[in-house]
Amino acid sequence: MTYLEVVNNILKRLRERTVATVNESTYSSLIAVLVNDAKESVETAWSWSALRNTLTVTTSSTVFNYELNGTLSRLTTLDVINDTDDVFMKHKSSHHFNELFLNSTPQTGSPYYYNFNGISADGDTLVDVYPIPDGVYELRFNVVQRTGDLSDDSDTILIPTKPIELLAYAMAVEERGEDGGINPVSAYARATTSLNDFISLDAAKYPEETIWYES
Repeated sequence: MTYLEVVNNILKRLRERTVATVNESTYSSLIAVLVNDAKESVETAWSWSALRNTLTVTTSSTVFNYELNGTLSRLTTLDVINDTDDVFMKHKSSHHFNELFLNSTPQTGSPYYYNFNGISADGDTLVDVYPIPDGVYELRFNVVQRTGDLSDDSDTILIPTKPIELLAYAMAVEERGEDGGINPVSAYARATTSLNDFISLDAAKYPEETIWYES
């Protein structure tokens, strides 16, 4: 569903006229802002299957810091693989990386550790790898890659839109104080129920991530 379609669905719930573009009126612009706020909340509530992606980093000799383009510092890491050597890479703390790089002579070779280390000038996540690559290696980062703010009418929302609609609607009801009998508490409760339902449906695809097994 597009940004404009979601905005118009909320306007219908509020018994307001629909618009041809999200910023057509002052009120539709407000609803558009609330949709982005709601989308961010819903995206961060769960590791949605629609947002799962594999990012590939190709290393260069002597370079240990790389940018994960398009992540906007909003990612959750599922696993990292050195695809060249068929090795699952392990996360190490910043303290451990400081010890490896500063308190000893860094090793070179095939990377098998990683550590996130800041963001780039355009807001993407930066990652250090160790040992320092001595050549070309293909590293695959399996991540949940959350999206930036919607801006164009035709921007598509990848995750379920019903929780976003209901949450943005609840925000709108709260902002103007009433909506013909429904109060913000009830509106937020409906949004929470919808979110929980859709998370349950999506989580069923990944039972290994939600079921605890004794080791």
